[in-house]
Amino acid sequence: MIFNNYLHLNIFFEFQSKNQNGIFLYLCRVSDYINIYTDGSARGNPGPGGYGVILRYKQSVKEISQGYRLTTNNRMELLAVIVALENLKTSQIPVRIYSDSKYVIDAIQKRWVHGWLAKGFNKKKNKDLWMRYLAVAGSFKIELVWVKGHNGHPENERCDILAVEAALGGNLSVDQYFEEIQQYEN
Repeated sequence: MIFNNYLHLNIFFEFQSKNQNGIFLYLCRVSDYINIYTDGSARGNPGPGGYGVILRYKQSVKEISQGYRLTTNNRMELLAVIVALENLKTSQIPVRIYSDSKYVIDAIQKRWVHGWLAKGFNKKKNKDLWMRYLAVAGSFKIELVWVKGHNGHPENERCDILAVEAALGGNLSVDQYFEEIQQYEN
């Protein structure tokens, strides 16, 4: 797998990832992108959940995670992307977001979220988070990259560990909107 058009670039870094099919070499350009890796987890759906994020810009790396006492996997996948963007100190550098969530990637890339917005999110879940995403994402140039989960991608695996540890942790936050919706629906 090769990211972007690397023929015009002359600086690369490489890493190896092993899965059941063998070892794959990934060539990635070292650029002025801020690379964001995200994952979400829920232990039950709904149940306790968490997200994990890695922010990487050149040699700087920051990890972020948080757990919630009652939430869903999709909420945590989306919240990871939102929190990552909210933690960036500039919108002047393009952002590349890596996620294993087809829900998040497809909703953004296929512009489903804009259709949902136009229809007032009628019968769509996670309106609060999608509105928050739209508010923060508008100021960034974002490229999305889907990665297969649990397939040996080092940053995705690390985000999974962060998300699961957060979900199982003792300092769980309240996903206020979700818990209110749950009470209303029950």
